[in-house]
Amino acid sequence: MGDRVKRHTRLWLGTMLAVFFGLLYPAAGKAQTNRVLGQINIQGKTKVDKTSGVWVDGQYVGFVNELKGDKKILLLPGDHEIDVRQDGYTPFTQKINVQPGKTTTLFVHLLRDPKAQYPHGPTAEIKLKVTPDRAAVFVDGTYVGTPHEFGGLGRAMVIAPGKHHIRIALAGYQDFTTEVNLRPKQKITIKTDLLPGNQTGPTIKKNAD
Repeated sequence: MGDRVKRHTRLWLGTMLAVFFGLLYPAAGKAQTNRVLGQINIQGKTKVDKTSGVWVDGQYVGFVNELKGDKKILLLPGDHEIDVRQDGYTPFTQKINVQPGKTTTLFVHLLRDPKAQYPHGPTAEIKLKVTPDRAAVFVDGTYVGTPHEFGGLGRAMVIAPGKHHIRIALAGYQDFTTEVNLRPKQKITIKTDLLPGNQTGPTIKKNAD
């Protein structure tokens, strides 16, 4: 247990340093940063792949198709674990060793999970209006997508009636949580602006939302 705690602490400190360095010296230190940090590119072919959530060392950092440019993933050298998840699909997990100044590209293709369960009979709908809309949405502890996927015309989360726990999370912001108790065919909208909070170890260099 002691070794696991030490390893977790070491990873957390390393990722925090990566974020600190990137935010403090976004322009003047760019060349030096690129020599110290390694870059991770994640690519997917299908819509499911591109909208899947990405976790680095257990921390959600965004969805596949947005992790580029100002939101690209820059990590300190060493071992890291990448997880890509989408509701109803088997998670993609890979451990990588990041080298200073090097770029590693991961190609992901998620497959349907044969054990996934879908609502039968009458359903309910939830629409989300959340800022930032790139946050992670969890229903009863399971990642289901981002607010962007469940807002706007013709887009809503289809869910079984009954009680559900909703959590919306993004690194650098305080979690938003709520409980809903939905009737069959009921439609509701959840609106919230995530409040800035303490960074909890994101591994993404982020210059702008």
